[in-house]
Amino acid sequence: MSIGASKTNSLAQYLEQLQGTTFRRLYQQPSTAFAIFRRMLPHLAKTIVMACLYMPTPFLLSDLEIWVKPSAKREKDKAISILKSLHIVSISIPSKDTPQTMTLTPNFKNSLRLALEGGGQHNSFGVPSNQPVPSDIDVAFLDRYARKKWDDILHFVVNSVGFGTSERSSAGPKQSVKDLLVGGRLVERRAVGSGISITQAGFTFLLQETNAQVWTLLLLWLEAADHANSNGADTGMDSVDMLSFFFLLASLELGRAYSTDALTETRQNMLPNLVDFGLIHIPPTNPHQFFPTRLATTLTSSETALRSVSAGFSAATAAGTTGAGAGGAAGGENVGGGGGALGDAQDKNSIILETNFRMYAYVQSPLQIAVLALFSDLKFRFRGLVSGHLTRASIRRAIEMGITSDQVVSYLAAHAHEQMRRVAQATRRPLLPPVVVDQIRLWQLDSERMAATPGWLLRNHDSYQEYLDMANFADDIGVVVWRNDRKRMFFVNRIDQIKDYMKVRGKAREQQQQQQQH
Repeated sequence: MSIGASKTNSLAQYLEQLQGTTFRRLYQQPSTAFAIFRRMLPHLAKTIVMACLYMPTPFLLSDLEIWVKPSAKREKDKAISILKSLHIVSISIPSKDTPQTMTLTPNFKNSLRLALEGGGQHNSFGVPSNQPVPSDIDVAFLDRYARKKWDDILHFVVNSVGFGTSERSSAGPKQSVKDLLVGGRLVERRAVGSGISITQAGFTFLLQETNAQVWTLLLLWLEAADHANSNGADTGMDSVDMLSFFFLLASLELGRAYSTDALTETRQNMLPNLVDFGLIHIPPTNPHQFFPTRLATTLTSSETALRSVSAGFSAATAAGTTGAGAGGAAGGENVGGGGGALGDAQDKNSIILETNFRMYAYVQSPLQIAVLALFSDLKFRFRGLVSGHLTRASIRRAIEMGITSDQVVSYLAAHAHEQMRRVAQATRRPLLPPVVVDQIRLWQLDSERMAATPGWLLRNHDSYQEYLDMANFADDIGVVVWRNDRKRMFFVNRIDQIKDYMKVRGKAREQQQQQQQH
């Protein structure tokens, strides 16, 4: 399986590629219409939808011009463009006799009204299980479960460069998840027996917020299913039903049990993969019920309780102005243990970078330490603190893995210590030492200055004509990398056809010599 990681790296891009018939199927489910309304639409677009939702007649575009201030024309045009691309509204063709109007598409309108008003037998928001719930399954347990599953996936991506912690060496996600990461080119296979390595897309994946990471993996799964179905494979999964199920999971209640028997066959086939991702938990003693985790219930929310690698550092800025645990409702659970706010130690993660390329990071998570090891040489590790250096070798190692110098600089700037920010603001100087930033970029340029090409250098020919014949033949078949006619030598990246040419030429020469002797 091989799918392009850069093909669709966000939910918005994926939805923009769908056809109108696909949207009509998606909007048959109230949970899907409600989720897209919540997540995908800007505030002005939501206002337009609510204005049209209960309007008995089409909405005149001339009336919309009166509603919106002239200074907000760009925002209005953008909102209408998004609504049209998501097939939420349809706009009539302008004519001299009838004014141009806008209406909601029937499926979206009916489903959104059902989602807001309730009623119907669509079961679009899940069917709660009426069976007893195990006493050990609560919100804190589900948070720990989801954190463990997701950390295993992130550790697999980081450990692909050999800097993972020893306690994680035997753990990891299921093989299906590993194949998905490889197929999505977040990691790539090296030479036989050398394992895998992280890619530039994989490093970008590590620095995303948790919700974005989850959607990246889910979209790779959708593309893999589409790719398999287009090749005639019987996966038992339909991408439209899969996407609709993702939106259904986002509407479920955290900590509540739901029935698996009420799901379609496609959705039941999805459950093992969703367990591997950490989006749901199925009790081993009762496969007829499942529990959505916070990874699933926050799919269409801007908040999440599961701290991403990037957010672990970014919290340092907020820690100076807000107390520990003062985040939103979704951010107020401790996923590493019982309920309660995230600990102070995790919220104070930050990086200090000196002009001598020495780096200090106040981190405790082995995963965050492994991310730093991607582009630095870590020397010492203390409780809550690691120190190391940015060196030419460490930056070149990161570049060889596909991580760019701009990504390293952006990462260091985004997660700089609060004291560095205050000093930079007070002195009006750059946040990071310019000498370090310039040198990181120069190290990348230095690695790109010369490219090594494996091959063969052919020289010491018997005559100049023999050299020309062989060099021209190699040039004709497109294997010449470099040639110098004056020195009678050339370099090729493939030798097989040239060997055959030399054998044929040698036999022809022998036959010619034998004829001359006779």
